[in-house]
Amino acid sequence: MQAIAIQGAAAAGLGTLAVIGAWARLRLRNTTDSHPIARNRQGRVSVVTRAELADCPRWERAFASHRKDARYYEVVERTIDQGFEYLYFVIEDAAGRVRAVQPFFLVNQDLLQGSGPALRKAIGLLRRAFPRLLTIRTLMVGCAAGEGHLDDVPAHEQAWVATRLHDEVHRHAKACRAGLVVLKEFHADYRRPLEAFSTNSFARLPSLPMTRLNIDYPSFDAYMERALSKATRKNLRRKFRTAEAAGAPIELQVIEDVTPHIDEVYPLYLNVYQRSTLHFEKLTKRYLCDLGRRMPDKVRFFIWRQNGRAIAFSVCMLAGDSIYDEYLGLDYTVALDLHLYFYTFRDIVSWAMAGGFKWYLSSAQNYDPKLHFRCELVPLDLYVAHTNPVLNAVLRRVIPWIEPTRGDETLKKFPNYADLWGRDE
Repeated sequence: MQAIAIQGAAAAGLGTLAVIGAWARLRLRNTTDSHPIARNRQGRVSVVTRAELADCPRWERAFASHRKDARYYEVVERTIDQGFEYLYFVIEDAAGRVRAVQPFFLVNQDLLQGSGPALRKAIGLLRRAFPRLLTIRTLMVGCAAGEGHLDDVPAHEQAWVATRLHDEVHRHAKACRAGLVVLKEFHADYRRPLEAFSTNSFARLPSLPMTRLNIDYPSFDAYMERALSKATRKNLRRKFRTAEAAGAPIELQVIEDVTPHIDEVYPLYLNVYQRSTLHFEKLTKRYLCDLGRRMPDKVRFFIWRQNGRAIAFSVCMLAGDSIYDEYLGLDYTVALDLHLYFYTFRDIVSWAMAGGFKWYLSSAQNYDPKLHFRCELVPLDLYVAHTNPVLNAVLRRVIPWIEPTRGDETLKKFPNYADLWGRDE
């Protein structure tokens, strides 16, 4: 997913905060030695490590209704480092029953991620003398490699869980010397339960959205005929003919475990990663291998080969009637000539249609082709607050002028662009 873009004026106001300190690990359910963040008539919130969650049966079914369930968070913690410190809020009710587990992580956040090249260049000169300039210790609630969700609880209990988090997250951020608190990329469906944040000290702003496409058609040709404009159909068919006429045929392989092929496909992922101007997490070979081995029911890897050589690669995840196109890899020596971005899109959608899937979702960026594919935006929200009340008052005022979607003109052409801001629903 994309980087968190807290930049510009906010960066200038926050960048002088240096962060240091150690972390005190808190244990779950130890009445003589535990350090709960809060205990009151409504329950308590504790902080534990992944190893300590072994004592928490709730974790085994956490996020079970989502494609990225508890297994996914475990894979991410084991395989994506980047200086992240992974921890978990455990939320109990007054009777001592664990009602939800909420992952979070600590990271030294570069406030210039997502800013323009001119600003990054200017600050880069200053960073030669001050390497940590405009970098701030941040507590991020959510997933380090994907959008955020509240743990599975009945809808009427989500607000209760969110309120418990809001009451304690500031205190915990201060305890670990984090200056910034961010709820990372939570779906707009959570706006009402997360009102405890957006109406009390946190600014809610749009992150770069995902996109969604209705693929409830008998075939890709039927989708093109019924959903796309004549010009877009003509353009796509021309691209497909070009790819199919360029030497040897392109062959598709769909697998659950990428381990035997990791050395040939991982460089393709790196090609796309290194070209991107916005990125947060960097996948590892171990992440890709563990993902398929741990979650074969929810993961598919697509590999396109020409003359036996891998030229494109995609990581997809499955949930209900939806397929999620998560990460793409390309061989740029042929990708542009063969129009591989469009070729892979067609093949993934065709495979999903044949499997009875009704929705195709993809991650942020590359919005122009998605606009022509007739995708709609899937809003994702950031909830941001500074632990210093004075700086937080400044941050809340400047947020509307520096939010990540502001400079993307293509987004404004989507019919549901207004939903990115919307209202708490």
